[in-house]
This record gives sequence, C-alpha cells and structure tokens, in this order.
Amino acid sequence: MESAASRDLLEVFLAAKKAADDAEKTGSPADVNRCVEALRNLRELPVTVSILVDTQVGKKLKSQLAKHSINKIQKAASDLCDVWKKKIIEETSRKSNISEKRNSEKRSEVKSEYSRSESLKSDKSSKERTKVENSPKSGSALTVERKGLGESSDVQVKVEKKAISSDNEPSYGTNRPPKLSSLVKCNDPIRDKARELFAEALSKVSAEAGDDLRDEVAACDPIRVAVMLESILFGKIGRSNGTQKQKYRSILFNLKDQKNPDFRRRVLLGHIKPEDIINLSAEEMASDERKKQNKEIKDKALFECERGQAPKASTDQFKCGRCGQRKCTYYQMQTRSADEPMTTYVTCVNCNNHWKFC
Repeated sequence: MESAASRDLLEVFLAAKKAADDAEKTGSPADVNRCVEALRNLRELPVTVSILVDTQVGKKLKSQLAKHSINKIQKAASDLCDVWKKKIIEETSRKSNISEKRNSEKRSEVKSEYSRSESLKSDKSSKERTKVENSPKSGSALTVERKGLGESSDVQVKVEKKAISSDNEPSYGTNRPPKLSSLVKCNDPIRDKARELFAEALSKVSAEAGDDLRDEVAACDPIRVAVMLESILFGKIGRSNGTQKQKYRSILFNLKDQKNPDFRRRVLLGHIKPEDIINLSAEEMASDERKKQNKEIKDKALFECERGQAPKASTDQFKCGRCGQRKCTYYQMQTRSADEPMTTYVTCVNCNNHWKFC
C-alpha cells in the first residue's frame, strides 16, 4: 500500500514539474494553473516520512519548485512544504510518544517481576530462619514422655548438632599470591622500562583511593599487574618500540593521566583485564570527563552539520527548555536508515540552545 502511495505521489509531482517547466518556457497562464492544481492535488495525498525518503519528493520540491521564477508556483510550492513539515513533525512526535509508552510499560513489568522475586526471596529466607531457630541447639536434650499400660518412663533423646568451627570457614583474600617487593626483569632494557612505567602509574592508585576502596586497593599488587600487562602486550603486539608503539603510548598515557584515576584503578582491581586492554580504543580508555566532552563536541558538530544544505525554518511550535521562548529555527536530516523517521534539529533564537528529537 505504501509503494502505491509513493508511486501516486511521484506521478503527481512529475506532472507538476512538467507543467512548471512548460510555464517557465512559454509563460502560459494555462501551464501555471495546471502546475498549481497539481500542487494542490499533492496536498491531498497521504504523506509519511518513509514515503518522502523513498521518493525524495520533498527535496525536489524545495530545491526546484519552491525557487521557481514564477511567484504563483513558488508560493504554492512553499505552502506545500510547510504543510508537509507539520505532518512530519506530528508523525515523529506521535511515534516518540508511542515508544516512550512502550518503554514505560516494559519498565513497570520489570519492576513488578523484580518485586515478586524479592518477595519470594524474603519469604524463603524468613522460613529458613524460623527453621533454624526452632531446631535444637548443640548438646541439648529432648525429653519424651512415653506411657504404657500401668507404667511410665522417661526417654531422653539427645540431639547433637555438629558445630562448624570458625577455622573451617572460607577466608577471602588469603589465596592471593604474595606481593612483589621489586620489579621482575626479563633482561630486555626496553621491556623492563615499559614494566617500570606501568608499575609507576599503577602505584598511584593507593594514594588516590577513598576510604571505601582502601582495603581492596591495598590487597592488590601494582608490580605484578604491571608485569602481567607488559607480558600480554609483548605476546600480542611485540615490543614497545615496534610497529605497535602507538598502542603502548596510548595505554601508558591514560594510565598516567592525572585526570583519569578511574581507568588505572579499574586496571589494578581487575575490573579491566590486561588481555582486554589491548582491544580498547583511546576513547574507551579516556576519563568520564573526557568522554563527556567528546560527546558534547560530536553533538555540536552534528547540529552544525547540514547535509545537503538543508534550510532552517522559523517556527513557534517548539518551546525552549532553557529560556521558555518559542522563537526557534529547525531543520531535518535523515541520520538513520531509510525506514526510520527523520531527525529534527531545533535551535532557540533567543539563547542559542540546541536540542533534537526523532
């Protein structure tokens, strides 16, 4: 059905384009009226984002008929562009509301499932505590009175419970190997220097750790982690002065960066394995602050980039969240696949605030 609508839309537009070309050549009022009538027919046809993307009629209308030399055709084409823009904005807003509703329903379902599982866990734990409290303690005796014919006797049943000594309880952290007192060298000056630099960078974590992580950091061995990191890098990409020396420099720079304590702490604590560091890009190793700055730069560049010289239009349909004014300019781009809606980029004229929506 959508392909038929696209075909009808394209046929009517081609008829309007042909009439506009004839009117520009001959200047005949009949050709002008025929073009304007075709543009009115285009306004009555159903239009969606996917249809406009498939047929590219919107771009052709904006670049060809909206800039026509005859004012009557130019005005009719500009009015049609405004109508289509309003329809696209309404469609994208409706789709975003539907997706938000679905996401909220999914979140509520997940919360309900989590609450049910937590209630089941609490019931199970309460039953286990009740069972343990009601069980006889070690060394206690139960007296059972048994009465027969004309006689009575007391039978003592002693229930013994094997106590679990604290010596058998598992002790955490005792299986760690002893810390290295000095750097393990491999009789290769270049490799030894890389190990020394890695160990120097990881040794900073103990002074940067907070009270909540101080014990966990103290249990780690920065020298052992540095030796392991260099050995894995050497096994996979060779020495630090080889073809992959830029990778060594990138890892060492981020480990020694004063503004990136989180990365070296995660490496020391084992949250990032040495064998996984080689696959990390410079952006993934960067600090959280640097990642935020990179994201802001990308967003700003995307806002300033106007593919295909997409024109900005003024409107009062959007309200700025920063200053509350409604005087805005916007333009749209197809930033995703063809079957996805176009992205609308809005700029506040009053405070230069930028935002976008799909």
